[in-house]
Amino acid sequence: MNVRKLLSGVLVVFLFIQALLPATEVKAAASPPGLSAESAALIDVASGRILYSKNGSKKMRIASLTKTMTAIVAIESGKLDQIVTVPPEAVGVEGSSIYLKRGEKLTLEELLYGLMLRSGNDAAVTIATAVGGSLPGFVYMMNEKAALIGMEHSNFTNPHGLDDSNMHYSTAEDMVKLSAYALRNPVFRQIVSTKVKDISWEGEQWDRRLLNKNKMLHLYNGADGVKTGYTKLAKRCLATSATREGRQLATITLNASDDWNDSAKLLDWGFANFPVKELVGQKETVKPDTPVTLETGTHLVTMNSFRYPLQQTETEAVHKKIVLGESIINGKMNGQLVGFMQIYLKDDMIGQVPLLVSVDTPTSALPKAEAHSFWQQFWEIAAGGLWSA
Repeated sequence: MNVRKLLSGVLVVFLFIQALLPATEVKAAASPPGLSAESAALIDVASGRILYSKNGSKKMRIASLTKTMTAIVAIESGKLDQIVTVPPEAVGVEGSSIYLKRGEKLTLEELLYGLMLRSGNDAAVTIATAVGGSLPGFVYMMNEKAALIGMEHSNFTNPHGLDDSNMHYSTAEDMVKLSAYALRNPVFRQIVSTKVKDISWEGEQWDRRLLNKNKMLHLYNGADGVKTGYTKLAKRCLATSATREGRQLATITLNASDDWNDSAKLLDWGFANFPVKELVGQKETVKPDTPVTLETGTHLVTMNSFRYPLQQTETEAVHKKIVLGESIINGKMNGQLVGFMQIYLKDDMIGQVPLLVSVDTPTSALPKAEAHSFWQQFWEIAAGGLWSA
């Protein structure tokens, strides 16, 4: 077996997983001001770190927060300009509505605005049947996505969140993970941050004007999402996000009588107590802490920087570990991926940064015709190197 190819393939798999998923979740210990919510959670969107949780793993009804999942599944699986015909089962669905008519035609994008701004249950059913082929088909897609995201204590039975059974549930922690995942999608971000939107109204002389029900967009500085929710059994539920100085946090409150203030308190506390710290710089030279032979003039450098939200008291608990797939590094390996710097908070790995070979003089690098960029290496190994190792 070609050991070098195998190790390179394993490194690529690690990097690919890191690119798709947030870093390992490490919860913070400190507490924010008192909340009215029965269950709540706060997350740093970029890192995926849950900063606060109150009864965060308790299974709860989530009402129309369900529509966050409906929206992201539709955005990822459908086409925004797809023309959708309103099916008969979508007309007259109880609860919030954008008053769709049977046979009416809208684009999927218009339906998504109706779903997220006005919480249209008729829009939810229309989207589900168009994207999933049927309501059961779309619900299957929702639960598949939940599993992929790591929502371990959730189950969806419908696309709108109405109380149709005790089997439709989630938790504050699962839902805040979902918010963070969805907010990384630019289309989703654009929709949920929109305060007013006009969409077509077939057969009428005017368009539908949709006013976003999420009052946090007006009440909180920097608010840019996400979704309101209410049913008689779930009570008041709210998903909120806000961005300040380029950093985005998101909250979930379930069964919260004072949800607007709860979310504002959580966001204020998160921004104030968890500054983002750069733990690794881009192109930072790294000294191996494992046995390795470095040819004179060669160095290990980080491919990118790594930043993470930390309380002041946590900084000392951060440590790093070098993992290499090579024992001898020479100038001909210039620009190649050879390992990772793993970053830990106490015993939990919170991230990892690829390590590349760098040489002092370009003459020691591979000839131009043989040189490979990092992503060329990545796809070549992913496509063939790993499997032929």
